[in-house]
Amino acid sequence: MTIRLDHTAHRRMLAASPLPDDPAQLVDELRELEELTCAAQARQARLSLALDHVQRRAAEQAGVDDNKLSRGIAHQIALARRVSPHRGRQLLSLARHLAAELPHTHAAFAAGRITEWRASLIARESACLSRDQRAVLDEKIANDPASLENMGDRQIIGECRKFAAQLDPGAVAARRRRAETERRVSIRPAPDSMVYVTSLLPVAEGVGVYASLRAEAQTKVSTGEATNVSQAMADELVRRITGAPDGVQPVALRITVSDQALLTGAHDTAFLSGYGAIAASHARDLTSDAITAGHRTWFKSLYTDRNGKLVAMDSAARLFPAPLAEALDLRDQWCRTPWCDAPIRHHDHIQPKRLGGPTSSANEQGLCEACNLAKEAPGWRATTIDAIRHTVRTVTPTGHSYLSTAPPLPSPIQLPDSTALKRAG
Repeated sequence: MTIRLDHTAHRRMLAASPLPDDPAQLVDELRELEELTCAAQARQARLSLALDHVQRRAAEQAGVDDNKLSRGIAHQIALARRVSPHRGRQLLSLARHLAAELPHTHAAFAAGRITEWRASLIARESACLSRDQRAVLDEKIANDPASLENMGDRQIIGECRKFAAQLDPGAVAARRRRAETERRVSIRPAPDSMVYVTSLLPVAEGVGVYASLRAEAQTKVSTGEATNVSQAMADELVRRITGAPDGVQPVALRITVSDQALLTGAHDTAFLSGYGAIAASHARDLTSDAITAGHRTWFKSLYTDRNGKLVAMDSAARLFPAPLAEALDLRDQWCRTPWCDAPIRHHDHIQPKRLGGPTSSANEQGLCEACNLAKEAPGWRATTIDAIRHTVRTVTPTGHSYLSTAPPLPSPIQLPDSTALKRAG
């Protein structure tokens, strides 16, 4: 039986329903909606698994290689749920584990007793065990839904790790050794023109790094060289990594900003490659600081039409091995797949080159590696439907379509003058 939901009616009902006056009723409805959300997400997991089965079977019948049967399925789930492809792969993996190996966890999830996140914690912490061992852990952890419902994240993780170590200590040790090979450093944007630089390290090294930074920071605070331990730790981290006495190290930054913002003080937004939007004042500060410090600074002109479409770059572009690729990076900024936001790794022909697609800005888009590979799966189609704003329609194997429009390049913002503001007030 297929459930047909009148989504519009349900959304309108939720939006228009009056709020109760009784605080107890407010809390009751909050809990009911939370349980409904969990049950709906459990239904989404079942739907994801069904889509996986149907499309894998169709690909197999079409003669697709075994190692490519699942290509693009997680991306379809991500598009439907408006999340990144990486998150789509996680959700599909969770659906597979719940259905095949964690029946008690699945039942608690479907009943609204636990959230999708807590179900994923159990799946993650039991992943190193055999299928039979996962069933035992699931029985111990989730056989009592009421008890599981009252567990917090840390308690669930602790209980799973305790039983995993009892069931197969060798597998837990092997998992730890494998995790140590995945140590890395990553960066992601933070609010207010800040960034998180995150280092994933083995526990001993990580604790040692933190303790060393904190000890140095506490010393500087005690001697009056610094006033705040947290800030002093951050400053010491930068000093140690860059090797520069003042913590300043010249690095290559690519900033896209309008000439009005750079030279006349306009307030439009700039774009810092690898980070995202920054204020025009911040772009001016970064530029002036680099020039003042004597760092080599290049300027390249980008030409746009009245719609903000990038139409050309100046002759300095010939210094780069792939000027068209650079133009696409500047235009698209991030992977063009909706809700992906991953860095651009591939410059994709929207109409494949093997089918006669030209190598031009209108027929190319920036994609991350995973999205470009997914697009090559059978049944995917992409078409440029608006060359001015460069809008691409992507159609998935199920016939669903999604639009992606290139973000506008920085342009001056017209602010109302003080007289107009006074009249408006």
